[in-house]
Amino acid sequence: NVDDYEQAYRALAYFTWRHGRIDRIDSHNEHWLGLEARLREDFNIPGPRPAEMNQRRTKSGMAHLFRSAGVPHIEGERVTSPEQVCAFVRAHGFPVVLKPDLGVGAARTYKVSKDAELDAVLSAPLRDFIVQPFIAGNIVSYDGLADGSGRIVFETAHGYSAGIMEVVNEQRDVSYWNLREIPGELVRLGRRTVEAFDIRERFFHIEFFELPDGSYRALEVNIRPPGGFTTDMMNYSADVDVYRLWAAVLTGDPLHGLAYERKYHVGYASRRWGRRYRRSHPELVEMLGNRLLVHREMPRAFAGAMGDEMYLIRDPDERRMQQALAEIQMT
Repeated sequence: NVDDYEQAYRALAYFTWRHGRIDRIDSHNEHWLGLEARLREDFNIPGPRPAEMNQRRTKSGMAHLFRSAGVPHIEGERVTSPEQVCAFVRAHGFPVVLKPDLGVGAARTYKVSKDAELDAVLSAPLRDFIVQPFIAGNIVSYDGLADGSGRIVFETAHGYSAGIMEVVNEQRDVSYWNLREIPGELVRLGRRTVEAFDIRERFFHIEFFELPDGSYRALEVNIRPPGGFTTDMMNYSADVDVYRLWAAVLTGDPLHGLAYERKYHVGYASRRWGRRYRRSHPELVEMLGNRLLVHREMPRAFAGAMGDEMYLIRDPDERRMQQALAEIQMT
């Protein structure tokens, strides 16, 4: 049981005795990042240790790194008392967002727009929470893989129909898609963030708000692959295998022959059970033809954030791809 650190420690000690020194630990999963870091420290394995990982995973730690790198980001404060939160609201106005300093997937994340909602949220303990102003903008992400020197060997970007907070709390349908051409400013800020967070031999998923004036504001960094089926979308977009690329990075194998080109827009569209959609699944299969890559039921662990069933489609033309996503979700 790897939720029991003593068992994990004893298992790794056994593997070390049985096979020799362990070179790396990686899980590709947010839940285990703390465990990875603790085992690395106890067994002197290269990679982020607990103190580094804690700064890179907490919202307050991220803010410090964004600030030091000159990356525009959403400022906030750690919650110390209801009075402090009320003072923050008076200074910034409604709406505000309260979320765990260390959290994932919008769990226990609250958008507060009026006094009654604030009173309700403050009636429960908010230990290790932060409060931030609500930002109106489109979510975009800068995603990829860095090698052992921190050089980015694969990069892409995605646009989203809504933020995960709205999707989870309001149970919206969600769609997102990769960008064949990444805006230059997003590339600049994304690469600067990878350098500031000292990301090496790892995937990364960096979320930004794109504001109405075209500028970007960093939201958070995840030192892992983007969730759900996004790595499949990376593969389909460029006809590559990003896990083979990761393996080459991890083992120090040469990266020649692994060049890539973003040939397609790949879009993800979800549906939720109990919602009446205009087109049946057989109609969609006929309409989409060979543009339809995958259709399947989502694992229960992902359904809250990513819908009950999903479709992956690809098309070199973004307009056609967006039309297809709309057809899938039309009620």
